[in-house]
Amino acid sequence: MKPHAEIAEVWPRDGRVRLVGHIHGHPAEGEWRLLVTRRSHAEQRLDYPAQVKGDRFEGELPVADLAAATGTAEAEAEAEIGTGALVGVEVEEWDIHLTDGEVELRAGRRLDDIHGKKKIMVFPEQRVRGIGVRPYYTVKDNLSLECRTGAST
Repeated sequence: MKPHAEIAEVWPRDGRVRLVGHIHGHPAEGEWRLLVTRRSHAEQRLDYPAQVKGDRFEGELPVADLAAATGTAEAEAEAEIGTGALVGVEVEEWDIHLTDGEVELRAGRRLDDIHGKKKIMVFPEQRVRGIGVRPYYTVKDNLSLECRTGAST
């Protein structure tokens, strides 16, 4: 199994998404950070400190940062189109990694016997500035974040 950041706990509340887990298959020495990359614009990245003790890590992502980054890109898209209306941008996805600056370990949950987490584990949405942000598991059991404009789901 490839080295990854094995997620044990996901706590979406109080304007943050708190993640707790273990570094699997890679030495846990050095300084680590949570890295969130916008899937449709890989150059757009946000990063936050992660506390690592042994192989255990813990970190938080502020929901307002994701909402602001998603809202800014949507405004730029509207300006390019010139309509002033949101066209085709309803959901943006952000992928979560743990990085020490040299390697990026994808966050996910693979060491349990639960397959198909995308349909099983559903997390609550937090709304900021008209954008709903919620963690979700992908079809490959990786953990990502979804930013949705408009009505909440």
